[in-house]
Amino acid sequence: MKQTIPVIGMACASCSANIERKLNELDGINEASVSLPGRSALVDYDPEKISLEKMKSEINGIGYDLVIDKQTSVEEVEKRAYTLLKRKTLLSWVFSVAVMCVSMQWINLGSRDISNQVSLLIALANMLYCGRQFYVTSWKQLLHGTANMDTLVALSTGIAFLFSTFNTFWGDAVWASRGIVWHTYFDASVMIITFVLTGRLMEEKAKDGTASSIRQMMGMAPKTAHIVDGDKIEEVPISTIEVGDVLEVRPGEKVPVDGEVISAESFMTPDAAYVDESMITGEPTPAEKKKGSKVLAGTIPSQGKFRMKARQIGEDTALAHIIRMVQEAQGSKAPVQRIVDKAALIFVPVVACIALITFLLWWIIGGNAYLPQAIISAVAVLVIACPCAMGLATPTALMVGIGRAAQRQILIKDAAALESLRKVNALVTDKTGTLTIPNKDVDFTKADNLPLESREHLKPNARQAMEALQKSGIEVYMMSGDKEEAAHYWAEKAGIKHYHSKVMPQDKENLVKDLQSKGKFVAMVGDGINDTQALALADVSIAIGKGTDVAMDVAQITLMGDDLSAIPEAVRLSRHTVHMIWENLFWAFIYNIVCIPLAAGLLYVFGIDWQITPSWASALMAFSSVSVVLNSLRLRWSK
Repeated sequence: MKQTIPVIGMACASCSANIERKLNELDGINEASVSLPGRSALVDYDPEKISLEKMKSEINGIGYDLVIDKQTSVEEVEKRAYTLLKRKTLLSWVFSVAVMCVSMQWINLGSRDISNQVSLLIALANMLYCGRQFYVTSWKQLLHGTANMDTLVALSTGIAFLFSTFNTFWGDAVWASRGIVWHTYFDASVMIITFVLTGRLMEEKAKDGTASSIRQMMGMAPKTAHIVDGDKIEEVPISTIEVGDVLEVRPGEKVPVDGEVISAESFMTPDAAYVDESMITGEPTPAEKKKGSKVLAGTIPSQGKFRMKARQIGEDTALAHIIRMVQEAQGSKAPVQRIVDKAALIFVPVVACIALITFLLWWIIGGNAYLPQAIISAVAVLVIACPCAMGLATPTALMVGIGRAAQRQILIKDAAALESLRKVNALVTDKTGTLTIPNKDVDFTKADNLPLESREHLKPNARQAMEALQKSGIEVYMMSGDKEEAAHYWAEKAGIKHYHSKVMPQDKENLVKDLQSKGKFVAMVGDGINDTQALALADVSIAIGKGTDVAMDVAQITLMGDDLSAIPEAVRLSRHTVHMIWENLFWAFIYNIVCIPLAAGLLYVFGIDWQITPSWASALMAFSSVSVVLNSLRLRWSK
C-alpha cells in the first residue's frame, strides 16, 4: 500500500531527514519519502506488517506527529498550528521589546541587579511558553541520538540564558574581582526565539503558496449531490453516495462522482447535454454527453442537465486519482534532494563542532578575559547555521513546478521525471492518436479511397509543438504503422524531419535503444498498448491522457488534453525548475559559507572590530529560509 500521510511539526531539512530515516528503519515499510514544504510523508508499506498507529507512535517518539485519522481535517490541524504559532510569535515580540527596554535601561528600575533579574524573568517566560517546543523536541531528538534546527536554537538560547543567569548572581564575585567586565545576554536569548518564530511564521505563509495547485484541485470536488429516489430528488452529502445510485446534475453544478449518463437534455439537443471538462482535459469546447457517455467528478454542465449512474466514488474517481498522483509527485525526491538530505543529517553535529571550536579558540587565545566573547561567538554560530534554507531549496521548487504543470493538465508522476526532462535531446513520437486524430465523419471502410488530408487531422498545435522542440535542440522522430506515403505526408505536415513507416511495436523499442546507444537522452510519446515497450525503455516516458490506461500506467508524464504544445512547455518548465533548484542551493550554501565565519568573529583576525551578533544571526537565518521559498514561488508567475 502507498499512502501520503500529513506530518506535523517539521521545521527544517534535518526534521524531514530524521523522520524519513526513522520511517525507513521500521519493519514493514518498503520506502518512505518526506517532503518538508509539502508537510507530508509518502510511505510505501505492508499493512500486514506495520500499522499507521505504529508509525504514528514511532514518529511521536522523536518529536513529530502523523495525521492518520481520516476524520481529522488536516487543514484544520494546520490552521490551529498556524494560529498558535502566530500567537507565540506576537507574544515573543512583546517579551523582546520588554527585555530591550530593561537591558538598554530605557526603563530605569533603579539598579543593575534589579534590571538583570527582571530581564531573567522575562527571558524565562519567553523560553517556557513561546520557545517550549524547541526544548521538548531537542530532548526527544537527543534520546534517539539525532539533532535538528531545534537543537541549535535550544543550545544557543540555553547557553546565553545560563551564562547570563550566572553573571546576574555571581558576576561581581567571579569576574569583577579579576578585573573582567561582565555583561548579561538575556536580550539575545529572547531575540533568537523571536526571530526564529517570525521566520517560521513567514515560511508557513509562503509555503502555503507552493501547495495552492493541490488546494485548487481539491476545491473542484463537490460537497453535495442530488440523488434521485423514485419521484423525489434530495440533496445529500457526497460521502453518502454509493455505486449504482442515480444522480441528477443541473447546469452550473459540479458532477459529484464518475459515472455513466442514463438520460440527458438541453435546449440545443433533446437527448444531449454539454459538459465543461477543461479542468480535467484542458479542452475549451464543452463535450457532448448522451446516454452511455462517461462523465467525471468535478466537471460542470454548461448547457442542459442529465441523470447519471454512479460508477466510481470517493478515492476511485479520476479527479481523486489526479490529486493523489500530484501529491505523490510533490512528495517524491529528486536525485539532487537525496544528496542534500544526507548532508542535512550531519549538518547539525558539524555546526555544533564548529561552535565548540570557535569557543575554544577565543578562550585559549584570549584567556579568561575573553570568555564572554567566546560564549557569544559560539552562540552566534549555532544560530546562524540553520539548515532550513538548504532543505527548502529543492522541494519548494519541485512542488511549485509540479503544481504548475498540473494546472496545465500535465501530470508528472515523480520529481525525478521533472528533473530528467530537461536533459532530453531526442524525442520519439507515435503518429495515430498521438500526433493525429481520425476524422469522425469518415466511413473507415472507404477511407483508403479518400485523400489523406480528409482521413486522420493533426492535433491542436502539433506542428508548433514539434517545431518548438526542434528549435530547443531536441531531435524528433515520428514512428507510424502506416505506409510510406501516409507517414511522409503527416511528418511533413507536422514539420518533422525524421520518420519511419510500417513499424511494429518492436521497431519503436529498437529506435529508442539505438538512439540511447548513440548517447541520446530519449523521451517517448505514445497513447496505445503498442507504445508501452518503447515507453518503458525511454529515459522519459510521456503518455496521452485520452489513450489507454496501460500507456498511462507506464508513463512518467501524462498529458490530459490533445494540445501538444504541453510537451515543449513541460520541457521548459523542467529546465526552469532545475535552474531554480541550483539557484536556491547556491544561495543557501553561500549564506552558510559567508555567515558562519562572520558569526565566529573571523574579521577580528584582520583588525576589524565587527561580527554578527546572536540577535542579527537569528534575523539573517529567518531571512535566508523565507527568501528561498519566495524565490521558488517565482515559478508560478514566470512565462
